[in-house]
Amino acid sequence: MLYRWFIFPFRRSIRNKLILIMILISVVPLIVVTVLSAENTRKSMESEVIQSNITRITWTGGYLEEKFIQLNNLIYTILISNTLDEYINKMDGSTLSNQFNAQRSIIDTMTSVYYSGNNHLLGIQLYLKEKNKLFTINSMQKQISTPPEVPAMWNEVTSSGMNFMITSNESDPSKFNLIRSVNRFENKELLGSILLEVKWQMMDSALELLRSEPDYSVFIADRDGQIMYMPGPENQNEAPERIANVLKKLGNTDSGPGYIQTKDSYIFYNTVEPWNLKLVKIIPAEYINQSARTNLNYGLIVGIISAGVSLLIAVILAWSTSKPIVSLAKSMRGISIIQDREPPVSKRIDELGFLEFKLYNMSHRLREYIKTEYSMNLEKKTAQLKALQSQINPHFLQNTLQLIGGLAFSSKPEEINELIRSLSHMFRYVVRGPNDLATIQAELDHLNNYMHIQMQRFSPRISYEIECDPETLNCRIPKLTLQPIVENAFQHGLDKKPGDWRLKVQVRQNQHGVNILVEDNGVGMNAAALKELQTSLRRETDQIWTSGDRIGMNNVASRIKMHFGLQYGVSVESESGVGTRVSIQIPMMKEGDSSYDQNVNRG
Repeated sequence: MLYRWFIFPFRRSIRNKLILIMILISVVPLIVVTVLSAENTRKSMESEVIQSNITRITWTGGYLEEKFIQLNNLIYTILISNTLDEYINKMDGSTLSNQFNAQRSIIDTMTSVYYSGNNHLLGIQLYLKEKNKLFTINSMQKQISTPPEVPAMWNEVTSSGMNFMITSNESDPSKFNLIRSVNRFENKELLGSILLEVKWQMMDSALELLRSEPDYSVFIADRDGQIMYMPGPENQNEAPERIANVLKKLGNTDSGPGYIQTKDSYIFYNTVEPWNLKLVKIIPAEYINQSARTNLNYGLIVGIISAGVSLLIAVILAWSTSKPIVSLAKSMRGISIIQDREPPVSKRIDELGFLEFKLYNMSHRLREYIKTEYSMNLEKKTAQLKALQSQINPHFLQNTLQLIGGLAFSSKPEEINELIRSLSHMFRYVVRGPNDLATIQAELDHLNNYMHIQMQRFSPRISYEIECDPETLNCRIPKLTLQPIVENAFQHGLDKKPGDWRLKVQVRQNQHGVNILVEDNGVGMNAAALKELQTSLRRETDQIWTSGDRIGMNNVASRIKMHFGLQYGVSVESESGVGTRVSIQIPMMKEGDSSYDQNVNRG
């Protein structure tokens, strides 16, 4: 379908074909050269960025390794102190005073190390398993305690089997823990563990080496692929799922520096040995494509100017070449089948002039034929509608007159007067006014007059109820729509049912316009009769009135479709022994609408 949509304008116009050919000849080579130039620029830029960032991430990895070595040296300062060695190996039989002095010496050594770590070192903890002592140094406290349970750092050392590790600080993501085991020198027996609590900002000076592009992302991950640190506010905009995908791609990569190219980014990585940390930098592919896009934009400007010149030449050539054919085509488009126009006098005496003259003669004959057929059908439908409006069921009239005669001997004059008034209003409604459209308010008034008479006839066994949205009262509906349907309910549903009769009319506004629902508790219809009636109501017919002396449901449905379109009409639901529901759907059309004026003129 897309191909046909694109090809259709050129298949129907020689002028468009010539324009297209000229554009292809002049513009396509320029576009090819521009695209190739932009691609070469992009590849050159890509190669430069890749080599530069591999070098930078290699340097940064080495710099980070030096930072961690500095921290590790602080730990060694504590581990190689004579005081700690004597406390571990020679204090078993010493006095409490000697043990206390040794502990104070360890605290002093840790304090010295703490202050030598400048403001990036936040705390030091030393745990000795055999003596169950925990030494803690930070900005808030210096203490020696006997923990009621083994600290988490001991469990991490024993479970991992490693001499050192770097873990995230669970309470504060801006910090990390450097944990190292304390072993006996002679046999490497695990005696305890030592922990340094460090700010990640200590690594910012090293990560600054990666700041080479305006839009990039850097983070440090552990050996399990979990993000440990993302410096700078620019990294906070990275989507977590995107970073997770990056780490997944890096799962099987080598330990050395390298890169991975994806659809929308370049991922550079390096492993910080021997700490098992992964340094990752992400550069959007858009950055590399920007330079090529600049070159492409200049090429497009030149291409547009060239295309404009080619288009002008193509239009001039096409105009002079296809002018006679286009003139004939315009003449054919000017032919109107509905609107009566005099055929123009053609100045051409060749074959095109002859075709133009014959086409106008043919359109004139078709117009006369359509006008004749349309007028005949319109007059026929108008006559049918006028005859239809003048109908009142003679049986209903006879029963009403008999009712009035009977009430003359038993009722008050006011009640008889009300019946006569209702009947008079019904007659006046069906014969007055040339239009076939009325308001829902007028239809309900006509229905109320009809029901007033019926309730006098069948009281007290009948109950009648109307529910109507006030905003629908001025909506237009074909005259004699509701009363014939209610009359049909009496004749085919209620008249054959013993007991009480119930009749309800609802007028509601919905998304399609206005819905009118007429419900009764009559005898209903069986499945076969209901299916036959539904089929006849759905039939697309313009037959208004064919036989009988009443307005049937098919006639009501046909008139609604004729006035408002096939999407509107009448539908019926019925169940034998339960009752029948007749639904009428019409548009929300009020007086003054253009569609209403057209229907009035047609009526």
